Amino acid sequence: MAKVSTSDFRNGLVLNLDGELYSITEFQHVKPGKGPAFVRTKLKGIVNGKNIDKTWRSGEKTEAIRVENREYQYLYNDGSMFYFMNNETFEQIPIQPNQVERQDFLVEGQNCKVLFNADDEQVLYAEPPDHLVLTITQTDPGVKGDTAQGGSKPATLETGAVVNVPLFVQEGEKIRVDTRTGSYIERAK
Repeated sequence: MAKVSTSDFRNGLVLNLDGELYSITEFQHVKPGKGPAFVRTKLKGIVNGKNIDKTWRSGEKTEAIRVENREYQYLYNDGSMFYFMNNETFEQIPIQPNQVERQDFLVEGQNCKVLFNADDEQVLYAEPPDHLVLTITQTDPGVKGDTAQGGSKPATLETGAVVNVPLFVQEGEKIRVDTRTGSYIERAK
């Protein structure tokens, strides 16, 4: 574990604060006209999921954790664990449900990002890709005259997730979805 200064802050940097791991989602160096400079940060808890704001004095040091992103293939969920496979070594690893982000967008066989603590090889979390193409399995039919500027309706996807789609989208169509926000992007071509 290395000590880093506030001048080394960047989005995605993982910090150890009081034994909890937090990732920097936003940071801003502020130099007021009066008084010393400081750094304002927004942090997201990796394990606990909490969002916190923290202000640091300029030049203050804190402990950073080295993390690695690896691509793993999602295999299945046996009810108590999620199983992922390394695409190169074919090693399978079980991951606790509380460490799997956006579970309602997981599709068996898709590649996911798994974040590891590089020092002790501990899994921090797994998450699906940011954008996915999924098939609509159930939605109400649209009415003649519906336009892209019209309203929206709920649609159930093949994974079981429910997203709001425009009225012209029909059952059986493939759509592109942003898994971070759970929102419709466009019809897939």
